[in-house]
Amino acid sequence: MTETPAAVATDGLVGTILCVDDEPSILSALRRLFRAKGFQVKVAEGGQAGLEMLENEPVDLVISDMRMPEMDGVTFLEQVRQRWPDTMRLLLTGYADITSIMGAINRGEIYRYIAKPWDDNDIILIVRGALQHHALELEQKRLQALVQQQNEELKTLNTSLEIKVEERTAELKRANTALHGANERLKNNFITSIKVFTSLIELRNSHIAGHSRRVADLARRLAIQLELDNKQVQEIFVAGLLHEVGKVGFDDEMLETPIVMLNTRQLVEFRKHPARAAQLLLPLGELKGSVEIIGAQLERFDGAGYPNQLSGTNIPIGARILSVACDYDSLQIGVLAQRKLDVVQAQNAVVQGSGRRFDPDVVEALVVLHGVQSREQLKKNQPQERTMSLYDLEPGMVLSRDLVTPSGLLMLTAGHVLDDLVIRKILEFQRSSDLKLTADVWQDPKV
Repeated sequence: MTETPAAVATDGLVGTILCVDDEPSILSALRRLFRAKGFQVKVAEGGQAGLEMLENEPVDLVISDMRMPEMDGVTFLEQVRQRWPDTMRLLLTGYADITSIMGAINRGEIYRYIAKPWDDNDIILIVRGALQHHALELEQKRLQALVQQQNEELKTLNTSLEIKVEERTAELKRANTALHGANERLKNNFITSIKVFTSLIELRNSHIAGHSRRVADLARRLAIQLELDNKQVQEIFVAGLLHEVGKVGFDDEMLETPIVMLNTRQLVEFRKHPARAAQLLLPLGELKGSVEIIGAQLERFDGAGYPNQLSGTNIPIGARILSVACDYDSLQIGVLAQRKLDVVQAQNAVVQGSGRRFDPDVVEALVVLHGVQSREQLKKNQPQERTMSLYDLEPGMVLSRDLVTPSGLLMLTAGHVLDDLVIRKILEFQRSSDLKLTADVWQDPKV
């Protein structure tokens, strides 16, 4: 049976006290003392009367005498503990009977015992302390009950939330799957659009048909060979597809003329096409990485390239890969040199440019990718550069550097394959201008 207290017993608050004794004078003295201090007081002459009173009116605190006829204080307080456990219990005794006191403590679980005759101040302090303790216990139980209730509600809420989270997670997975599929379709459509656009550019010059797609594919394979991450591989592939976009303004003559045969004006215009492509593609923010690669495709590993004379690893790795892939295919279709080269000749020409025009690591990746030579053979067969008089030039030699006059006039570009006609013309120019010129050419190390 749980007690519902009549009042909370703390300092400054009213508590209800039940005094049980067989002596009316004791009861009167206790009533006067506690009422004067603001407590509500009830009295019962004997244990049975006290139990009956508790059945009708719950109280906060019981003070019981030890020695009473019919039912002593220990028996009374034991029943109070069993039936109203929340009621505080004090024992009032006039005997120094340790055995009885211990029984009250053990059986009745009393809070304190008070010896007769009592001191009014002491008993008031004891009662107030007991009521405060009682109030704290009730508050603790109230909070525990509240916590338990909230825990049950939280458990129910968590169960409901788990179900909702599972449903929402499943919904998000379905949406994510659909979104992923849409993104893949969008990406594929984007790449297809780029390929179509590239094909339109190549329609102006039939012999370069498929050039951009081949360059993009080779650049992608080189990037994978060099163990670049997926994002870089994709950017390099797109750059390969779009690397010719800047040539859209070239006239037919420039498009059909091999690069080594361009005159000075045309060569200056040609070197602007990467920057023009970067400007054209600038509004497409998602192509930022590819645009950076396209803009640096004419830079040289030795720092003699365009437009910023970057060298070594200062050149974006994508641009270093693109330049190898582009020149390798251009040599085979006659865009770069005067004549078309086969696969082995094109690769040898790229190898000759290793460390100067091209990044040696990318060149080595090309060689390993095609399996034509081993890495040791690549190093062994590396061509040597030789400076020689124009009178010593022979048909078939390849310029390793631009042929420029002391005044800065560009006569021939690096990579130009010499023939009888070209050699005669530059010798005539040397004689007519009274100059003594030299040319840098590649020499086969086996010669």
